[in-house]
Amino acid sequence: MVVRNGLLVMLDSGPKYGYQLKMEFEHRTNNVWALNIGQVYTTLARLERDGLIEHLNGDESDTHQLYQITDLGRREAREWFATPVDRGTPRRNELSMKVILSLCSGQDPRQVIQIQRAAAVKRLQEYTLLKTEIDTQSDLAWVIMLDSMLVETEAEVRWLDLVEARIIESGPLTVQNLADIPPLASADGCPVEAPDPTSELKGAPR
Repeated sequence: MVVRNGLLVMLDSGPKYGYQLKMEFEHRTNNVWALNIGQVYTTLARLERDGLIEHLNGDESDTHQLYQITDLGRREAREWFATPVDRGTPRRNELSMKVILSLCSGQDPRQVIQIQRAAAVKRLQEYTLLKTEIDTQSDLAWVIMLDSMLVETEAEVRWLDLVEARIIESGPLTVQNLADIPPLASADGCPVEAPDPTSELKGAPR
C-alpha cells in the first residue's frame, strides 16, 4: 500500500515516467526503501486498471509511457492522507515469531534475544551517528525517516528486555502453556484474533 499510494501522491504533482517515479520515491526516502523497477510498472498497471491513473502517449512500451493521475486517483490520494494507519490488528512479525518458536523448539530464547538486542543496539549507534551528520533544516524528509527508524529500534530493544524479563520470571514456556495465554483484546474489549505463529510453516515444502 505504501508504494501504491506513494506513486499516486508523486503523480499528483505532475505526469511522470515509471523510472522517474522510482528515482523520486527512493530520493524522498533517502534510499531506505529501494524499489525494483518491475514492481513500479506492475503497480502502475494496477493503478491504471483501477482507473486511478492513465498514460498519455499511446501504446508504447512501459519504459516510454508517461503517466498522469486521474480525478479518482487524486481523491484516493487525499483519502489516504486523511485515514489513520491501522495498527490495531496484529501483524506477522518475524522477530516475535522467532522468539515464540524458540520457546517450543529446544532453542534458548534468551540467546535469540541477546543476538537481536546486540544487532539493535548497533543499529541505534549507527542511526545516532547519522543524525549528527545531517542538516536538520535542509534535509527534513531524511531527518523524519531517521527519527522513525530510531524510535522503532528503541521500541524493539524495550520489547526484547520485556520478553527476557517475562521468560526469567515465568521459567521455560511450553507449547501447552502458550495455549493458555489469553487472547488479545481491542480497545473496546472485543477479542482480536492473534496471529498463528506456525502459519508461515503451513504448506511449506518439506
